Amino acid sequence: MKKSIMLLVLLGLLFSCKRNAPDQINIIPRPYKYWASEGHIKITEGTRVIYEDPNPELRLMAEYLASVISNSSSFVVDVEPLSKIKAMGTDILLVTNLNDSIYGSEGYLIQHNNRKFFSIQGNQAIGVFHGIQSFLQLFDPAIFKAGTKKDVWEIPVVYIQDQPRFSYRGMHLDVSRHFFPVAFIKKYIDLLAFYKYNYFHWHLTDDQGWRIGIKQYPRLTEIGSTRKETIVGHQGNEPEVFDGKAYGGFYTREEIKEVVGYAASKYITIVPEIEMPGHALAALSAYPELGCTGGPYETATRWGVFDDVFCTKDEVFVFLENVLTEVADLFPGPYIHIGGDEVPKTRWKVCKACQLRMKQEGLHSEEELQSYFVQRIEKIVAARGKRIIGWDEILEGGLAPNATVMSWRGTEGGIAAARMGHDVIMTPGSHCYFDHYQFDRTTEPLAIGGLTKLSKVYAFEPVPDALNNAESKHILGAQANVWTEYLQQPDDISYMILPRMAAMAEVNWTPSDKRNWENFYDRLPVHFALYDAWQLKHCKAVYAPMIRSKSDGKGNKVVKIETEIPGGIIYYTTDQSAPTLQSAVFADSLVLPEASGLKVAIYRNGQKIE
Repeated sequence: MKKSIMLLVLLGLLFSCKRNAPDQINIIPRPYKYWASEGHIKITEGTRVIYEDPNPELRLMAEYLASVISNSSSFVVDVEPLSKIKAMGTDILLVTNLNDSIYGSEGYLIQHNNRKFFSIQGNQAIGVFHGIQSFLQLFDPAIFKAGTKKDVWEIPVVYIQDQPRFSYRGMHLDVSRHFFPVAFIKKYIDLLAFYKYNYFHWHLTDDQGWRIGIKQYPRLTEIGSTRKETIVGHQGNEPEVFDGKAYGGFYTREEIKEVVGYAASKYITIVPEIEMPGHALAALSAYPELGCTGGPYETATRWGVFDDVFCTKDEVFVFLENVLTEVADLFPGPYIHIGGDEVPKTRWKVCKACQLRMKQEGLHSEEELQSYFVQRIEKIVAARGKRIIGWDEILEGGLAPNATVMSWRGTEGGIAAARMGHDVIMTPGSHCYFDHYQFDRTTEPLAIGGLTKLSKVYAFEPVPDALNNAESKHILGAQANVWTEYLQQPDDISYMILPRMAAMAEVNWTPSDKRNWENFYDRLPVHFALYDAWQLKHCKAVYAPMIRSKSDGKGNKVVKIETEIPGGIIYYTTDQSAPTLQSAVFADSLVLPEASGLKVAIYRNGQKIE
């Protein structure tokens, strides 16, 4: 019976209806290949999710998919093992029977059979999981809206063949500057899974707070997890203002295990980051003997970079070995991120222990001392079956033999590392820092600075032209980073990542020759509707004109207007009237009297963009 059903699945391609242009589905990231045919398949009373058995992973996926549909329907979708099925109806079949190397471990195939049932197939369960994320995006976004109770869901008749471009597709979250509870971390992981990310970089320690419980060193959370107050507004504003409120929080070992397990259920690997040798004030506040001066230290109340870092004496490496041993036990993934960025050498230059270390090891500069530090840590991590990742500063003074470089200060560090034969994750601040403003800062919530618009994220290419084919293979993928100096609440996070994380998902998943900004833009409305259904705050600045002006010193202002809308035409008036298709078209710049009343509208294909 099973073989006959599988044959029907494969024959579905032969009996499918006429295929239309493929741009009718709104899946992000855009699949490798897909076609949509005329008409729809109805998901209604009697629909089942059927899974290949015995396969407990597929059973859990079937239960999840059935629950999503049932929760928003007037009917209940049953879950059945394939071995008990006598005939297929309007069902959804989950199987791992592809046996096709073209899909790799993460690829999937979605197809239909004579408008009766869908199959979601993969070589492995993870591929089926990714296929389910795409399948759910074929539904009306109301499928995720609380209170929805539909009798029938209509799904387009599609064929989708898909697999990722990169093996590392990462999102980062800083929980040191501001702490976020386990419930939110799980929601964050849900978003990553929906957009087919497979790595969550969890930034757990920094100057402003130590957020992970370590059994051997309880003061790390008793003292290092709390700062006495926090700076208000932008760093550098004068006079400095502080809120006068103690701030803290940390994850217990049990909570860490809970999150790790939850991520694993979504096929996401967590990369924990334990910062060293810099960004260590929270640890030093708890154990001052680990610094060069002996303290006293306090958990930082400002943002930025601080001179006090870990010393290079043996006691520090004993401490870090013990910490990393516990971290390695908690996180089963292949990597531990050790930071390595923004390490002032001020203390090391006058520290007797550090200068003695340099003399003993034959080191000629503090940069070489940093390399010594990183290489020693790499050996500790390797002994526990892990590999280190570090920010691109770990290149300074010589790169540790098996280190993976996370290139954030542009792509140059990544290029250098790839040419040396090291693996690289590209995450340049110019395109991948989601704590940057995404629109005019005068109208946006407080952010650290910069300007990283949605279209700029989408335009990012992780593999630089400067690399040859052999070197390019060391580019594992890209990652977006969410630093939280100015992001205090879950709504702040969701606003800064949505929809930019959708754009980065497509950068990582979809081949570069299949990415198209206009096509991506046209898929966005469905995803904005999804965010509404999930009740997630998000940014729609992509629709708004960005107007900038400056005085020419002669009583006039020079105006520049930009739009991200592909094919968008900017119309304007200066008499306070609403612009129409008959108004003047903006070309390059305008010189207007300071007092003039400029109004702007964008039209695309003759329709006004609101």
